[in-house]
Amino acid sequence: MTERSRSLLPRNDRNLAGLLKGMSGSRALGLTLAFAVVMAGVFLAVSSVAHIGGPAAASAATSAPAQAQERNGSMTPRYSRSGYDITPLSSAQVAALAAKLDPEAYRITQKAGTEPAFCGNLLDNHKDGTYVCVVCGLPLFSSKNKFNSGTGWPSFYQPFDPDHIVKKVDTSLSMVRTEILCARCGSHLGHVFEDGPPPTGERYCLNSAALRFYENGAALPPESQPASVQAKTAKAQGNSATTEVAYFAGGCFWGVEHYFHRGPGVIDAISGYMQGHVDHPTYKQVCSNTTGHAETVKVVFDPRKITYRRLLEAFFVMHDPTQLNRQGPDFGSQYRSGIWYVNDEQKREAEAYVAELQASGRYAGRKIVTQVEPAKMFWPAEEYHQEYIARNGAACHVQDPW
Repeated sequence: MTERSRSLLPRNDRNLAGLLKGMSGSRALGLTLAFAVVMAGVFLAVSSVAHIGGPAAASAATSAPAQAQERNGSMTPRYSRSGYDITPLSSAQVAALAAKLDPEAYRITQKAGTEPAFCGNLLDNHKDGTYVCVVCGLPLFSSKNKFNSGTGWPSFYQPFDPDHIVKKVDTSLSMVRTEILCARCGSHLGHVFEDGPPPTGERYCLNSAALRFYENGAALPPESQPASVQAKTAKAQGNSATTEVAYFAGGCFWGVEHYFHRGPGVIDAISGYMQGHVDHPTYKQVCSNTTGHAETVKVVFDPRKITYRRLLEAFFVMHDPTQLNRQGPDFGSQYRSGIWYVNDEQKREAEAYVAELQASGRYAGRKIVTQVEPAKMFWPAEEYHQEYIARNGAACHVQDPW
């Protein structure tokens, strides 16, 4: 053994190396084998425990309430790429919600506990639907991504939305793993491992007691619905609507997203794909012109600060609506001009504004080819597309509408 290789050993192993150096060959070999057997036994024991969804007990640093950031009046609301409010709840809010849990759910979510293998009530659930956080109701996983891992705990190969999950290094049980927590309330859910099936290669190993299941078609509580639906419900009930969502396609989404981000009253702008027929499309697939998607920007806004009409005005400044299946140097149906409405009010406003622009003579007789269609599923684009211009300083032909 060289001095460098010996220096790389843990402290206890370096002591062993010095001891072996002074022994005869046969005695050194015997001691080495004995040490190897002991260490293998320890490794197997720890590994068998680590295979489960969570540690029996967690340190204070990984307890669920400690993960929840304090919400105060100055905190800017946070929204996920799929449009859910993921603003962290305060410790007091989490404590109030957790007080309603049964003892087992409390132990698991608030004390980082683990239910016994093959005992969870959702392990063999094969119904179609959504799995939400048992504490705060945030959607976490979909039945579409569930698979039988054979481990004894509900397993999924990807979350409902990556923004709904927080990953944290877990060093309990004398090893390094990745713990997963609810992004909104910080509750412990389980762990994620890199031994799952395609396309992600990940296995999200969950405790049933940390989840609540809603079958497709069942009414979801307000806390499990997108922010836009919550706002619409609040408005219908006579409460002030806090957020709404709009979708615009105007060529390459980089520039459109960049300038919508800067709109007064705009809470978030997210690049993605809409109006296609393939689930979870990739940028490469969309560029192949075979999925039917259009590069789209999802705009989350506060209607008390900016109107849908003002967003429409900005959108038509940012792009040329008379170009069919292209925008500037970009060609293809994925670059088509479109407005994807979420309700009848948006449809009426969009169609009326398009007609107004067409009659105004602003485009010198050229026909506006902007499509106005009901919104289909929005699929967030890859992370490197988000705020691309702001992060990379790229030039863009899109005009600042503000």
